[in-house]
Amino acid sequence: MKIRIKDNSIRIRLSKSEVEHFGKEGYIESTTAFVSNTLTYALEARPDTLGHELSADLQNNVITLYIPEKMAKDWVATDAIGFETNMPLDNGETLYLLLEKDFKCLDNTNEDQRDNYENPLAFLKN
Repeated sequence: MKIRIKDNSIRIRLSKSEVEHFGKEGYIESTTAFVSNTLTYALEARPDTLGHELSADLQNNVITLYIPEKMAKDWVATDAIGFETNMPLDNGETLYLLLEKDFKCLDNTNEDQRDNYENPLAFLKN
């Protein structure tokens, strides 16, 4: 699972096996260790009664992106790439949230991409 954070923007990408695990468990997390603490980032399915959009929170060094159960089931079972929303914050700002399936890069990279989804734009490079 990958996370990208820039200002008021959070983007999470999952590989094929991570999407499969999430589909079975309704929860997946990854961690990054630091000298004095650990950052955990997670994706969690939650009941549709708690909202029909993506949402997120930060508690105890854990960033959790929440996705409604129906949206999660549809995402796992279909070719849907992902979802995005602008979550309103109490201070009048918004937090942009993006959840995606992770595609193979089209340029050269040293990253192991065997578990990533085929990039739908790959046919344009050939």
